[in-house]
Amino acid sequence: MTTTTMTMAKALNEGLRRAMEKNKKVLLMGEDIGKLGGVFRITDGLQKDFGEDRVIDAPLGESGIVGTAVGLAIRGYRTVCEIQFDGFVYPAFDQIVSQVAKLHKRSDGAYTMGLVIRLPFQGGIGAIEHHSESPEAYFAQTAGLRVVSCSTPNDAYWMIQQSIEHDDPIIFCEPKSRYWEKGEVNTDTPPRGLFEASVLREGTDVTVIAYGGTVKTCLRAADTAALEGTSIEVIDARSVAPLDFETMKVSVEKTGRLVVVQEAPHSASIGSEIISELTQRCFYSMQAPGIVVGGYHVPYPPTRIEEDYRPTVDRILDGVDRVIGFGK
Repeated sequence: MTTTTMTMAKALNEGLRRAMEKNKKVLLMGEDIGKLGGVFRITDGLQKDFGEDRVIDAPLGESGIVGTAVGLAIRGYRTVCEIQFDGFVYPAFDQIVSQVAKLHKRSDGAYTMGLVIRLPFQGGIGAIEHHSESPEAYFAQTAGLRVVSCSTPNDAYWMIQQSIEHDDPIIFCEPKSRYWEKGEVNTDTPPRGLFEASVLREGTDVTVIAYGGTVKTCLRAADTAALEGTSIEVIDARSVAPLDFETMKVSVEKTGRLVVVQEAPHSASIGSEIISELTQRCFYSMQAPGIVVGGYHVPYPPTRIEEDYRPTVDRILDGVDRVIGFGK
C-alpha cells in the first residue's frame, strides 16, 4: 500500500492528474484554471502538462461553461467544470437542471452525461455571500443529478476520479475551508464506493451525521463529549444524492438518537431529509426526535460573525444534550 501526506487541494490536483492520464477524453474547463491554476490552485500545473486544449481557461460565463460541457458529453468527452465559488453556480442553474440532469432520460439512454461540476462550497474562509454558500439541496432535489462531498484528502483523491468515471452528471462539493488541511492518502486502493457513507467514529449514545467541512467539527465534538462520558457515533455521509440510508439506519437503530450537522439552513435541507427518512425507517428504535444543527435561514453573514452562523462544537454538543435529555 502506497500512502503519502498531502492537503485536500493537492489530493484533488493529483486525482485530476491521474484521471487525465488514464483517459485522454477527460477535459478541464473553468475560469482562471489554466495559467493561474484556479483561485484555490486546485488545477495548478495541469495546463502546463496537458496543454490548453485539455485544460481550458473559459470566459466568465458559468452558463457557457456548463452548456459547452453538455455538448462535449454528447460527443463522448468527460469534462470537469470548475465553478469558482459556490454562489457563482446560479447563472448555470438552468443548464444544470434543464439539460445536464435530463438529457440521459430525454434521449432514452442514447446520451450519457459523464460530466463533473466542481463546486467549492460552505464557509470558513472569511468571505462574504456568493463565496460561502451551501447550495447542495437545490441539486440533490433534482432528479438525474448525483451530489457528493469529500471531507478528507483521501476521499478527495479517490472521489474525484470515481466521479469522472461515472456516466451520470455529478455535482462535486468541495469544502473550501478544508483545502489546506493535510491527511494520509492511499494512492493504491479507493476506500469505498462513491455513494457509500463512512462511519468515522463508533459510539453508542447518539448518531451524528455530517458531510463536507462539518465532519471534522463533529469529530471534535465527539472528542469533547467523550470527556463527559457521552459516546457519539460520527458518520460522514459523503454522498447526499443518493444518501446511504442503510449505513445510517444501522447506526440509528443502535444509538436510538440522531443529530444531523450541516452549514446549510435547516429549511428544506439535506438534514431535514435525513431525519424524515430515518424517522420512518427507525421509528421503533428512536428514543428522541432527530434534530438538525445548521446555518440560519438568512443570507450568509459578514466575516466578523460567520462563526456565529456556522455549526460549532458547542452548538453540536447542545444538540446532543437535547436528544439525550428528551423526555427526562
